[in-house]
Amino acid sequence: MEENYQLAKWLSGEMTEAELKEFQARPDFVLYEKIKKYSATLEAPTFNEDKVLAAIVTAPKKKVKTISLTQHWLLRVAAVLVVGLGLFFAFKNFAAATEYAENGNQKNFFLPDNSEVVLNSGSEIQYKKWNWDNERTLNLEGEAYFKVAKGKKFEVNTALGTVTVLGTQFNVKQRDNRFDVSCYEGKVKVNYNQTEIIITKGMSVAFENGKMMNLPESASQNPEWLTQELAFYQEDLKAIVSELERHFNVTLELKNIRNDQLFTGIIPAKDINVSLEILATTYHLKPTNVSKNKYILESLDAQ
Repeated sequence: MEENYQLAKWLSGEMTEAELKEFQARPDFVLYEKIKKYSATLEAPTFNEDKVLAAIVTAPKKKVKTISLTQHWLLRVAAVLVVGLGLFFAFKNFAAATEYAENGNQKNFFLPDNSEVVLNSGSEIQYKKWNWDNERTLNLEGEAYFKVAKGKKFEVNTALGTVTVLGTQFNVKQRDNRFDVSCYEGKVKVNYNQTEIIITKGMSVAFENGKMMNLPESASQNPEWLTQELAFYQEDLKAIVSELERHFNVTLELKNIRNDQLFTGIIPAKDINVSLEILATTYHLKPTNVSKNKYILESLDAQ
């Protein structure tokens, strides 16, 4: 009741300066602001004073019903809340939907047309549910695997390039200045800057620093990261370390590293100690666990 009373005072502009500051500090004030803003745009029908007066004069007299002031403002608050709920659900339906996989986790979800998406660690997708039938487009930051519903056109936008498909399975990875696309079923059209290329099942393509790399064909049925493995093709130590950080949700600090060797291969990613041992062997490093979620990787060549 107290909350409704405060809301009514704010709407009528009857709050003191101190009350207003306290009300504006509330976490739900932003929602109230939106309700007030959009409620103000609603227009009432034109009021004809002469017509209303004539109707009052000619109407038969009825018993007067008294409405208390308390009942009046309660009705006012109720009306505002009804409008507010309507606007809230409108915002919810028309706002862009966001799916996010935190570091150390993957997230599986379905789009409105039943296309399946698996987000890799540290990745995010945004799309519009309300207009999906007319615009099957989403924005990806990070890496995701898609199983598109048959017969459905589909487009994935990233900061580096766009992928267009029709009923297929594919993987898109956008990290920093590198853009990788792999096709596991059907056909995929990849657009990067002024370059357009079509890849089919088993094919992959990558772009880094504006240059295209044709990756070797693969017989894999889906991305390795779905089965707790991390696959790399001609990637430097920094990129590998960043991927391990996201996958295990840890911090890996490189110390005295001057090795620019590119790595191609698969690193098992079920146990961080095993992953770091493979990385240490490949790059001649010494991994040290300095806290629960932090490791230092130091070059043995510098010692």
